[in-house]
Amino acid sequence: MRAAVDVAAAEFGGLDILVNNAGVFPSGPLDEVTLEDVDRTLAIHARSVFIAAQTAAAHMTDGGRIINIGSCLIERLPGPGMTLYAMSKSALKGLTKGLARDLGPRGITAVVVDPGPTDTDMNPAEGPAADYLRGFIAVGHYGHAQDVAGMVAYPGRSWWSPRQRKLCPGGRRVRRVSPS
Repeated sequence: MRAAVDVAAAEFGGLDILVNNAGVFPSGPLDEVTLEDVDRTLAIHARSVFIAAQTAAAHMTDGGRIINIGSCLIERLPGPGMTLYAMSKSALKGLTKGLARDLGPRGITAVVVDPGPTDTDMNPAEGPAADYLRGFIAVGHYGHAQDVAGMVAYPGRSWWSPRQRKLCPGGRRVRRVSPS
């Protein structure tokens, strides 16, 4: 991770923005979750995001942006079997608050975008759980990559607040959270 960020910074002469978008979806009964599942999931959802942000901050220009892609499932779980996923994505909320405090004096803002069900290879709109999940989406259909990209591009350009959280779960709600 460090090497990839360092190479990008060298290639472009620094960094203005970092978007952390990585994910796996471990699911199943709590008593079947292994320590290997926990370690792998935390390595992808939390550790790699921390390392990328830490490395990028060293190359980032004042006024830069760090945008972390989370999940609306940190607020509401529609059913059992998602404990590990929700816990690991919840780490991004605390990380983003910390980044805002650490990097705010440089004008670098940190944002978490928490999308709802989005049509991806990991969560296809016609997959086995799709009809069930659509029942929780106010607009009645999955989002698309460009919907999430729009939420990323907007705060990436113009947010004043040093740390925000954006929910985009298909019409459920979008709100700012306090800096505490």
